[in-house]
This record gives sequence, structure tokens and C-alpha cells, in this order.
Amino acid sequence: MDLNLQPRATTCFVSGQPFEAGNRVASFLVRATSLDVVRYDVLEAQAAGFSPEGFVACSWVQAYKPRLAGENADRALKLTSENLFFTLIDPLTEPTPENTRLVQFLALMLERKRTLKPRGLSPDGTKNVYEHAKTKQRVEVPAGELTPEFFVLVQEQLSILVGTPKLKPAAGATTPAAVGGAGAEDQTTLADIATDTNSGL
Repeated sequence: MDLNLQPRATTCFVSGQPFEAGNRVASFLVRATSLDVVRYDVLEAQAAGFSPEGFVACSWVQAYKPRLAGENADRALKLTSENLFFTLIDPLTEPTPENTRLVQFLALMLERKRTLKPRGLSPDGTKNVYEHAKTKQRVEVPAGELTPEFFVLVQEQLSILVGTPKLKPAAGATTPAAVGGAGAEDQTTLADIATDTNSGL
């Protein structure tokens, strides 16, 4: 599952303040009540009071890095499922219910691709431990019951991330992020994982 993103905004959606190198910026991907998909970039200090209208697919926080001269723009716009997984489990990113659900699904998908290897449970039994095949880094993902309702909610989130709705610039945003379309492969992956889970695989 690959996402194609436009560069994030260069100014805070709430305050209009330009981002500076090292600023912690919270990004939100939202399906608005109009069904348009909108990206908001907000200084983390402003994020607590920011409540976008609509369904939040996911959100994350990263340190702002101005693009360097000669940087490969196309490469910067690629966000793979692996990148998204590690972005969402970053300690800077708040573990919201939406983020947690998406992390659980991405862990399953990356396990199927052998990008992650299961390594049992955390000592308290509340998290699944995975090892990244390439770097050997170990990460913990909240354990949870993967019910049919879980997959319905995940599919709604994925429809925002990789679905057909086109991203519409948020009013006042200088550089909205557009998400590229998804193919049948993404839908099949979701169905396959749901089937494997329900069959105990």
C-alpha cells in the first residue's frame, strides 16, 4: 500500500505562523462532512485546541525539515505502508484510537509481507512485539481483538488514505497534501487479512 502525498504546508493552519526547522508539526488526514479529503498541518502547540470537522483517518507529529536544494521531491512524496507504520508508532505521535487501529492493521499487513516478524507479547501481555526484518529494531503494538467491526473501521480509514476521493485544500492551507488512488491490491489485502484472522491464521 503506497500513498502519494504532496508536500505538507509551510505554515500552521491555525495560527498562520511559518514553520521553522525543528518545529514539531502535527498533520491530520480528515474526511470532511462534504466527503472531501483534507490535510491539515498544525504546530503541535496549537494541535490540542484544533478539532477538524469530519472523520480523522490518522494523525502524526514530525519535526519540520525544510526541503534542501536538489532534494528528490518525488521520493519525499512517497509514503509506503512501512513508512506510515513507523511514523504512527513514533513516540512523538499521540496513540489515538484511530492511530492505534491503523497501526494494528499495518502490523498485520507488514507481517504478511515478512517486513515484520512476530516476537511474542510484552511482559505485561498488553502489546504484540515485532522485529523489523531489515534493521532488527523491535517495536510494540497494542494487542486487541480483531473483530469484523475493527475491519469495517479500518476500511473507512484506508478509503481516506488511498481511496478515490481527491484531496481538497483546506481553507487557508498553503500546501495541501493529495493522496493518490489505490488499486484493487489494497482492497484484496484487507479482505485477505480479515479472512486469515477470522480463520485463526
